[in-house]
Amino acid sequence: MPVAPVTFTWSMVRIASSMARIMSREQTMARPDIDVVPATQAGRRFRVRDHYEVGREKVREFARAVQNHHAAHQREADARALGYPGIIAPPTFASVIGMTATRALLDSVLIQYDLSQFLQTDQVFEIYRPILAGDRMRSEIVIESIRQFGDNDFIVVRFALSNQHGEVAIVGSTTIVARRGAEVDASLSDVVDNIMMHGRPLESPAAAADTAHDDALVPLGVGPLVEPDGHEMTTVHTAPTFDELTAGDRLPDGAFRLTRGDLANYAGVSGDANPIHFSDHAAQLAGLPTVVAHGMLTMGLAGGYLAAWLGDPTAIQKFSVRFSGFVPVAADAASTVDFSGRIKSLDPSARTATILLGGTSEGRKLFGRAVAEVRLR
Repeated sequence: MPVAPVTFTWSMVRIASSMARIMSREQTMARPDIDVVPATQAGRRFRVRDHYEVGREKVREFARAVQNHHAAHQREADARALGYPGIIAPPTFASVIGMTATRALLDSVLIQYDLSQFLQTDQVFEIYRPILAGDRMRSEIVIESIRQFGDNDFIVVRFALSNQHGEVAIVGSTTIVARRGAEVDASLSDVVDNIMMHGRPLESPAAAADTAHDDALVPLGVGPLVEPDGHEMTTVHTAPTFDELTAGDRLPDGAFRLTRGDLANYAGVSGDANPIHFSDHAAQLAGLPTVVAHGMLTMGLAGGYLAAWLGDPTAIQKFSVRFSGFVPVAADAASTVDFSGRIKSLDPSARTATILLGGTSEGRKLFGRAVAEVRLR
């Protein structure tokens, strides 16, 4: 895994992680019940104490935020037409649930790293069943590996989301790069403190000791995540059929517009309040030309592009992205994100296709790699 592209983007995360440092001070006081585990002990597994209840309106809000326009994200009747009792969350909705667990891990377990030197480089979702409105999701996470490359540690965190029936819905992984021994501009904390949205209020140690916060991590020892069950896959209702496709076929091009309003909306819906996505001042201090879109927002747009071609968002069974660029969004003009796709291979026995996706903005490549595996009727 190359280190050079990561080095290029370090300045982008200093504002975000100064914010994380401030939030961490609040949360450390509020969560005395979390065991601290050295980050060198890869394989440690945790569970988020409380479940996440998936709200119907939250699903609708997220679908609008990532411009996933399939009707099954909005109306029960259209979800039932695909064989599901409730409206269906978009493919990247799991990132909303996973953010709580990731924050808790960085705040309470991987504490020997400087939080101003974290950068997400990869995101993978393996979808075994869709998340539906009304589901009560449980989260498990495991530190899968920590590998050193010079001054950088590549930390792979895997997670599993299970519903109220004990069925695994999504297994995924996030790759985080942490830099060791780097100097951080101390003034960034003061700047962020006057811009960022703040988290929970500070509590007295006595009050915190009496309350186990819902987003606390419960240590589960060392071992693998819960395994997905061998359930029978539901029928998909894709517009393209397997028999009409050939390796090398290209998907129709697609384009999305992003404005500052879209970025502010996504920040609120997703919980990612990094000020480089809405404050010119913060973005410039981070070395950026202007405010930039969230990486997970661009992945969400790519998921919408793919689902629009498929005609069935539940047909996506694996979706992975390596981030390599960003989308600048000016204060007075919309930016355009362009997507393309090509069928890399077809599996006749499973009736699946592997699709290579491309994303660009102003000629800038957004993904070092973006691959989806989809089922076809």
